[in-house]
Amino acid sequence: MSKFQIPMQVAEYVVQIGQHVRTARIRRRWSVADLASKAGINRNTLTALELGKPGTAIGVCFTVLWALGLDGTLSGVADPDTDLHGKALEAARRPKRAGKPRKADDDHDF
Repeated sequence: MSKFQIPMQVAEYVVQIGQHVRTARIRRRWSVADLASKAGINRNTLTALELGKPGTAIGVCFTVLWALGLDGTLSGVADPDTDLHGKALEAARRPKRAGKPRKADDDHDF
């Protein structure tokens, strides 16, 4: 049985987020213990996040960003309005032309 491995580009993003969290924590002059306490997580879990360990739960990441006051930056993550490929696929499935309007069965002309 093979172990799941994340793509290299994804691993780089995980490391980058960890570095951003660490920078934000240091700018606030918070220790690992301070931020872990504010986020309600274990210090080792926060350290794993800051080191870019891919097994760290996404909920932990979002909670730490919330504790740092950076949760507002999450609104753009996977925003369907920025999904150009998905929007193009959806548009391709739309009918090419409008059909004739149908007259309702209970429509009475008086």
